[in-house]
Amino acid sequence: ELDPVIEQELVYLCGKYHLPTRIRGKLTEDVALAGENSCDSVAADLAAFLGWPKCSNLKFVPFRCKSKFCPTCGIKYCQDRANSMAFQLIQCSHRHCVFTIDEDLRHFFLEDRSLLDCLFHAVRSVVLRMFFKLNMSRNFVPGFICVLHTFGRPLEWNPHIHCLVTEGGFSDDGFWRIVKHFDYTLLRMSFQTALLNEMEKQIGPSFKKIKAAIYKKDSNGFYVYAKPNLCDTKTVTKYISRYLGRPVIALNRIDSYDGKNVTFHYHRHEDNAFVKKFRYFAGNEILL
Repeated sequence: ELDPVIEQELVYLCGKYHLPTRIRGKLTEDVALAGENSCDSVAADLAAFLGWPKCSNLKFVPFRCKSKFCPTCGIKYCQDRANSMAFQLIQCSHRHCVFTIDEDLRHFFLEDRSLLDCLFHAVRSVVLRMFFKLNMSRNFVPGFICVLHTFGRPLEWNPHIHCLVTEGGFSDDGFWRIVKHFDYTLLRMSFQTALLNEMEKQIGPSFKKIKAAIYKKDSNGFYVYAKPNLCDTKTVTKYISRYLGRPVIALNRIDSYDGKNVTFHYHRHEDNAFVKKFRYFAGNEILL
């Protein structure tokens, strides 16, 4: 059972970060399970001993807490999701693409989580359009999987989409065409236009002024990473799915924590430089 003080604090933080009601209940449950530290516990009601009938050997099997904050359960869930995704992939080479947004747009997605769907709709339309333009009469269609990440390595709010795209597509008559060239300019400009249009539909006329300012500021479109991969598809699948069922930061990246202040490290995407960062968290805010 969750401590009333912690529960009250979580209610406040959920409101601060605009979390939907369905997520608030699950979060409270996960925090309670993590607080009990039940995983690998030797308590009689949290484990079982399995024995083989022909010998006297017993094996201790703990009941898992299944909390996303648990390093053991979170990793297992993540591995299962990655394997499930891998089985659905077409057996061909894939391209790992990352679609990012302007920093000035991030707060819209924080204040209204339903807008996150706009990211998926925009990426889908852009990928299909790029392949359609290869040959409009044959309508080549690729296979792709999209995963939403709402944070970056420095633990800031930064919603972006990781997309695994087949380097090829099927035409309407069943012909497979290999595609190695991805038009970066088309991806950047089309993604910017598609996302801003989607957001305007959801937000309304009040978004038009911001939309015009973003077009002026990002004249070359939003940044899209779509370079050929240096690793196999299975590795990329594990990378994009690893945050679906475990905390945003691994325990080995946390250098110190005194209950309020956290010091952690990460390698910066731009130049792979080692960065050490200090950040203050209000109570259990680090869990969000």
